[in-house]
Amino acid sequence: MTTETQATVLYEERGAVALLTLNRPQSLNSFTRQMHQEIWQACDRASANPLIRAMVITGAGRGFCAGADLAEFDFTPGEDRAQRANPGPIIDQAFNPTARKLMNLRMPTLAAVNGVAAGAGASLVMACDIAIAAPTASFIQAFSKIGLIPDAGGSWLLVERLGLSRALALAMTGDKLPAAQAKEWGMIWDVQEDCLGATLAMAERLAAMPTRALVATRHLMRDASTRSFTAHLDTERDTQAMLGHTHDYIEGVVAFLEKRPAQFKGE
Repeated sequence: MTTETQATVLYEERGAVALLTLNRPQSLNSFTRQMHQEIWQACDRASANPLIRAMVITGAGRGFCAGADLAEFDFTPGEDRAQRANPGPIIDQAFNPTARKLMNLRMPTLAAVNGVAAGAGASLVMACDIAIAAPTASFIQAFSKIGLIPDAGGSWLLVERLGLSRALALAMTGDKLPAAQAKEWGMIWDVQEDCLGATLAMAERLAAMPTRALVATRHLMRDASTRSFTAHLDTERDTQAMLGHTHDYIEGVVAFLEKRPAQFKGE
């Protein structure tokens, strides 16, 4: 195992799994510009290591991520306060790049939700491929309480995961969604007492599978609503043709025919 401690993000490599820990427990791991930058660096580091084939994100302390740290915004009195406090620039420069990076990572991404995930913290969870939460974890769309809308992909991801009626009610009320109900509604995959242990075990399982096929499945399913059924059939065909040239496809079929476990390389 190799480890490195950064100011706001901890990075570990556990075999084929990279573990990112948001590390501002005193503020429930709320986002700062520095944290975004260190998440990008950690994602790039994991992507650059061909041995890493899955990534887990969790939070230090009792929370997963409480969303944006409002201390990063300038609300001091003055004529230009509205301009200084405008959330648009930081969304464009920090939150959106983080969401895009997670959505396009070359490996499966998993969230171990150890506590509250509020605002963009909930969006971060939904941007991951699979999420497992602790029984005490909860999800809060806190935006309406401060006159804003779900961001970091939240307004898109909520509808995709929950359907319009539930997504709208959660976003408008800002009510807390407990982990068990989040599982029942389809926001997350599972609830486990040891959510980090369960998520790492799932990550290890995925890391031994054909990585390129898993990521291609992510893109096909997340983009499905943007295409007609006929167009989607063509996209499936083209993706299968691409995967047909990979090591893992050949290995998977040969192993099946030889009645032995496949040895995937993520290639």
